[in-house]
Amino acid sequence: MTEITASQTAGGGFASVNKPLFAITAGFIALFCLTAFLDLEGLSSAVDAGFAFSAKYFGLYWQILLLATFVIGLVLVVLPGGKAVLGGLDRPEFTVFQWGAMIMCTLLAGGGVFWAAGEPMAHFLYSPPLFGGAGNTEADVTPALAQAFMHWGFLAWAILGSLTTIMLMHYHYEKGLPLAPRTLLYPVFGDKAINGPIGLIADASCIIAVVAGTVGPIGFLGLQVSYGLGDLFGLPDTFTTQAMVVLGLVALYTVSAMTGLSRGIQLLSKFNVILATVLLAFMLIAGPTGFIFKNFFGGMGTYIANFIPMAMYRGEAGFFGDPGWLGWWTVFFWGWFLGYGPLMAMFIARVSRGRSIRSIVIMLSIVAPIITNFWFTIVGGSGIAFELAEPGSVATAFEGFNPPAALLAITKQLPMGFIVSVLFLILTTVFVATTGDSMTYVIAMAMSDDDQPAMPVRLFWGIAMGAMALILMHTGSGGVGKLQSFIVITAVPVSLVLLPSLWDALRITLAKGRGAN
Repeated sequence: MTEITASQTAGGGFASVNKPLFAITAGFIALFCLTAFLDLEGLSSAVDAGFAFSAKYFGLYWQILLLATFVIGLVLVVLPGGKAVLGGLDRPEFTVFQWGAMIMCTLLAGGGVFWAAGEPMAHFLYSPPLFGGAGNTEADVTPALAQAFMHWGFLAWAILGSLTTIMLMHYHYEKGLPLAPRTLLYPVFGDKAINGPIGLIADASCIIAVVAGTVGPIGFLGLQVSYGLGDLFGLPDTFTTQAMVVLGLVALYTVSAMTGLSRGIQLLSKFNVILATVLLAFMLIAGPTGFIFKNFFGGMGTYIANFIPMAMYRGEAGFFGDPGWLGWWTVFFWGWFLGYGPLMAMFIARVSRGRSIRSIVIMLSIVAPIITNFWFTIVGGSGIAFELAEPGSVATAFEGFNPPAALLAITKQLPMGFIVSVLFLILTTVFVATTGDSMTYVIAMAMSDDDQPAMPVRLFWGIAMGAMALILMHTGSGGVGKLQSFIVITAVPVSLVLLPSLWDALRITLAKGRGAN
């Protein structure tokens, strides 16, 4: 695989792209969309079978991998080498607020809004099997929040870069290796990982996973915002409305990705964090304030007290049994976050230059999860409080697992409910845009082997992901859903790419503690 210099990338456009990688990834996604268009039923059967296989035979491995990643990250924080600064800069490129905003917005996306409303409500109405509650009672509130915290908290955030970011920053900025997923395999395969077919397969698997994971939210946003516009303004919930939403979103995140990290991506993330903070502060004051604080601390207490049992819960699945509930909740989320892992780490590595190992791990493994958990308590906890006060006020809208309807059922019950609901639709759109721009940027970065990817490559992937979403939306929500489920299948090879981080990030940190490079 030919190395590409920064000067080549800056002026080379598509000439600087890794063409085999581009052909494999773009070709695969195009084939997926074509199959969905021609034979959605056959594609659904194949994806369902692959999903079931992945959950059954890799679910336990993923649970161990995420738990080990989190624990090892905490070890790095207390090691002397944890204070070592990475990225070849003496001081950070971005302020703490800018840095944190870009990281938070990239993961949460629109799913963090709708899942924040829907998941606590789902676990409240139907208690998770580990807790075995009756459901829909006061006693089910903290277990419901704790289960949502498990899926979006410490483990989820840790796998997105607490160890892999350290590896990529060390090998790229200090050793000159590509800022690409294949570099994570360098400790095992050496040069074969960088220049051989192993690296090509690793990069392709990781890019396909992220495209699947990003196109899914883009498509769902079109469906969800169209539903919201119909509910709030009476607009027709048709493909035309859905397509207009997606086209606006694609324009927003593509322009953001093209203007780069220090302009569009950073500014859009800053706007998103400010709007989210204002909305959550309003919900906290105008909503059930006492209930939110009481159950945030209660949920965190239940979460921490049951951390290991929840992280390693297998139920009746045993080692390789039918995962049942586990497969459609915990293992699904783990597959989703694993699929994002390597490219998220690339993005975090790019925006974390000048940060220490310790600060990176603390931001990802501790600060971001606690903020996310509080977010889920304000949105989802408010919904539970409203449901307890007036049974059916949220559950009826949520029936059939309809997170957008649950969100609107919650926001409409607040003072100035109409305005708050509209602002939440805007917030959701911008959240998906912040994921779209950052993932467009890192996909282009992985293909051009440089941390300043060529403009035409950014433009192509920005438009291509929007076009894929529109094609799948035209088949109905089933096509979008199957692509999002497909990320769990791609998580199988991606999770193997992440495995060396368990020991190599520790080795790097120990070496820096001894003053070695």
